[in-house]
Amino acid sequence: MGKQSRRDPYGDLHRAAEEPEAPPPPCWLCGRPTGKTIVWHHPVPKSRGGRDVVPMHSICQQTLTTNFSNSELQRAGMDVGALLLHPNVRKFVDWVANKDPDFTATFAKKQR
Repeated sequence: MGKQSRRDPYGDLHRAAEEPEAPPPPCWLCGRPTGKTIVWHHPVPKSRGGRDVVPMHSICQQTLTTNFSNSELQRAGMDVGALLLHPNVRKFVDWVANKDPDFTATFAKKQR
């Protein structure tokens, strides 16, 4: 750990506050900037051995869990392009493209 100045023992805290914030990461599914709430989604479900996480909007994650089973998500893996081929997901991504990053909506129950 570096030396602290006697005049400003909390100098590092002040410098950190002055640095500009990094822009929010883009959503893995729709590509829009994430908002205040970022969901760290496992593209391959944890129950299927998935370890990697990606940033998503909660509404985008709900879309995936509504339209795909864990087995289907496991088969798609990290290939977001394969998920976007599904007509419901493509329709959703086109619809949500111009919405605010913090936009949310309710979803119908899964149809199995």
